[in-house]
Amino acid sequence: MDLFRKKSISKIMSDAAIAESKDVHSLGRHLGARDLTALGIAAIIGAGIFSTIGNASASGGPGVIFLFIFTSIACGFAAFAYAEFASLVPVSGSAYTYSYVAFGELIAWIIGWALIMEYGIGNITVAISWSDYFTGLMQNFGIHIPDWATMDFLTAHNGYNEAVALMAKGTSFANLDAAVQSSYTAYVNAPQLGPLHIVADLPALAIIILITALVYRGMRESRNASNIMVAIKLCVVLLVIAVGIFYIDTDNWTPFMPNGIPGVLKGVSAVFFAYIGFDAISTTAEECKNPQRDLPKGMMWAIIICTILYVAIALVLTGMVNYSTTWCR
Repeated sequence: MDLFRKKSISKIMSDAAIAESKDVHSLGRHLGARDLTALGIAAIIGAGIFSTIGNASASGGPGVIFLFIFTSIACGFAAFAYAEFASLVPVSGSAYTYSYVAFGELIAWIIGWALIMEYGIGNITVAISWSDYFTGLMQNFGIHIPDWATMDFLTAHNGYNEAVALMAKGTSFANLDAAVQSSYTAYVNAPQLGPLHIVADLPALAIIILITALVYRGMRESRNASNIMVAIKLCVVLLVIAVGIFYIDTDNWTPFMPNGIPGVLKGVSAVFFAYIGFDAISTTAEECKNPQRDLPKGMMWAIIICTILYVAIALVLTGMVNYSTTWCR
């Protein structure tokens, strides 16, 4: 078998057209430029917007806004490349399909598995982070979710072993690290199935199941839910900007670049991470009404809008609190 066998664009498009005509494995085309822009904003802007600005500002000061602008330009070139591929091969598969066309079957197979791991690990990380926020929110309403239902088994098991070892050496439970205490409590109080302790992050599992069910329902439902969540996100960010602008002390913007260009560039990794997600729009090529026209527009508008929001909120936050304070570190 030829491991570097390629599939031509015409062959891919022909197979997709046949499938669509027979209504076999074809995806509904419901997305326009506005929907793609909303999906891009949803993928780019997250809770990390505030921590990202804080970490980057620690070295760059208010001048970190230039880094957001430079990074958006760099991401714009990458977005054009993705949009070009997605327009040429407007079917599902993203980088896997592009690699199949350009490099052949073996490279596509490797990249396909890389994508599975990327999205799998990324989704797990986001789900766990959401679970922490949800747990904290419930505690504010007086609802306590047991520790064994908010962490993974390995964390609880390793924390239990560490706690037992430390207490055997004479350390009291009260003097243990808070994370170790939580892990120990979770493992000890967890329900058991024979010798097995049932420890699982149930809120994280629940949100993954819920989102999976939503995606399974179809793109129309996913689009509507995404648009609602984007509206909420933008309202939160705009609220912070609208309220925070009245608390800006312009003295906090002096010096604007305390460590010069090198200091600004130190935050490049944190800032670039803030833009990751725009490429996910290319995975929806097969569900676009007009991918050749709408995909480039959706990607670029998402990057432009997010850049404006990042710059605005960076100016507000560094104006409210000096970059050199503990908040930024």
